[in-house]
Amino acid sequence: MKIIGLIGGISWVSTADYYKLINQGINDKLGDLNFSECLIYSFNYADIKKNNENNDWDSTFNMLLKGCQFLKQGGATAIVLCANTMHFIADRLEEAIELPVIHIATATAVEIQKQGLKNVGLLGTKFTMELDFFKNKLIEKGIEAIIPDNEDDKDFIHTTIFEELGRGLVTPETKKRYLEIANELIAKGAEGIILGCTEIPLVILPEDLDVPIFDTAILHSKAAVDFQLS
Repeated sequence: MKIIGLIGGISWVSTADYYKLINQGINDKLGDLNFSECLIYSFNYADIKKNNENNDWDSTFNMLLKGCQFLKQGGATAIVLCANTMHFIADRLEEAIELPVIHIATATAVEIQKQGLKNVGLLGTKFTMELDFFKNKLIEKGIEAIIPDNEDDKDFIHTTIFEELGRGLVTPETKKRYLEIANELIAKGAEGIILGCTEIPLVILPEDLDVPIFDTAILHSKAAVDFQLS
């Protein structure tokens, strides 16, 4: 089994999910008492959030590079960034650390392609929805991403990810609004919905919508398991 390194704390909620999903995935494949051989470097989310809000991605890069180097020294043969937004610097990190960074958008695009879909809604932080790092991986597979047009909707998603979901908080009002936004994307032609933040599965479940949902944390974890056993 190959050792993988997880960059976590972005947020701790999703990091706990990754750890559970990856270990369950290894056990599903190998059975008995086999689980993932992995390392975790967990950041203080407040430091990352402050950098990103100031558009100081260089500082975030340097922080994550330090974490990746720690994991590499510990024996990791690939890196898993346990958050969608951090993949803005994934290619840059991969080049600097000289290890594969298993890309969450690539894992998602492969699954969407398997289902034969061409137009999908993308929900996530404003970074994920508005920047090209996630959408370009979809385009490489012939998939178009549809994001909310309304700035208030994008602001709502962005804010609640950090202020509520990232803390493990879920309210009926927040869930209702997320579903309304998702259904608006479906009305615009989305054949599926990407939960492009690893906390959004707290409020959108497969049975909530009439189209397939793509839980990026689950798909990313599966890709990590496949790497470990390759």
